[in-house]
Amino acid sequence: MPRRRLILSSERARLDPFIVATGDASPRDQRDLMERPFFSLAKARRIAPILYEAGGVRVEVFAVPDHGMATIWDADVLIWAASQIVEAENLGFNTSRFLRFTPYQLLTAIGRETGSRDYKLLKGALTRLQSTAVRTTIRQGEHWRRHQFSWINEWEECVTRDGRVEGMEFVLPDWFYRNVTDRSLVLTIDPAYFRLTGGIERWLYRVARKHAGRQPKGWIFEFAHLHQKSGSLMRVSDFALQLRRIAARQPLPGYRLLIERKGRRELLRIVPAKPLPQPVDGAVDTVGTSHADGIGISHAGPSGLRTQRSQLSLWPETAIPSLNLESNRESNHFVARSDVENTAAAAIDGLLRKSPRARGSGSSAPRTSQRFPERKPGGQR
Repeated sequence: MPRRRLILSSERARLDPFIVATGDASPRDQRDLMERPFFSLAKARRIAPILYEAGGVRVEVFAVPDHGMATIWDADVLIWAASQIVEAENLGFNTSRFLRFTPYQLLTAIGRETGSRDYKLLKGALTRLQSTAVRTTIRQGEHWRRHQFSWINEWEECVTRDGRVEGMEFVLPDWFYRNVTDRSLVLTIDPAYFRLTGGIERWLYRVARKHAGRQPKGWIFEFAHLHQKSGSLMRVSDFALQLRRIAARQPLPGYRLLIERKGRRELLRIVPAKPLPQPVDGAVDTVGTSHADGIGISHAGPSGLRTQRSQLSLWPETAIPSLNLESNRESNHFVARSDVENTAAAAIDGLLRKSPRARGSGSSAPRTSQRFPERKPGGQR
């Protein structure tokens, strides 16, 4: 049966297509998307914008009334795209912002069904991702402060005359692609993330993975600060109630949630359920070719990007890779220093005590302070 020919136009005419042969790749997420409010956490249509500013960083997200703001479930498309790009670069293949794939590959990779309703929902997600406008000052150059883009520049589907969808393609914004091809800005996530059904718990897992990582004592946040970071339209009291309910159910894969109180303040501590003895992530050997500034991260699972190599998964579902010693300026903006334990310094002190050089010199404290300067209130180094 004759098929409609895919027509390359605008950006697609200038980009080489990145053809995804399978959807089998370890899921990865972009750090900035994990800790700042870029998406609606509700399934109901959201028109109200997100306006967030902390630590010198500003995020503004605007929705079109006809479609509403892109949701945290729509963001699964971006997680899948990031996973495929990093996977391809780990295997030495060229990548591009222009992805060509089948809907079946994407849906199965993010744990969705593949019925006609699911294909329709996917097209709705692509529409919201394209129509949502984002303005941010994150990772801009010295003289370029504000960058505006949509999560997808354009997309198209290939259908037969009887209406069956046989292929899709979309173009990612350069801001997202550059950050994905920088290995320091991407983290592996647990595949069980896609089975989380609530918007707040999905967002909370991404915050946990970004901030708590594998630190034994985890990370601690004040409820009011988490409410601000989420961009939720709920009242603070209602949002706090949801956090308590989530903590009672403990749904986050790989993490435990503990509620603590300091006087009249309510805090949420996020700790790894089973800390790993060593990181899973490592380095990669190859560099992307289309507007890429960096390289992907390591230990990717399989990919079928124009290859017939054997497939195997290197990332266990329960693993929480890489010790996270980074904190952003606004990560504990509303929490006093006495409430936030300096887990990074504790980890380094432990390493220095094991080091023969440290034992011989007896000056481990100065070395620690040189490498990790004392934090000032507000999370600044």
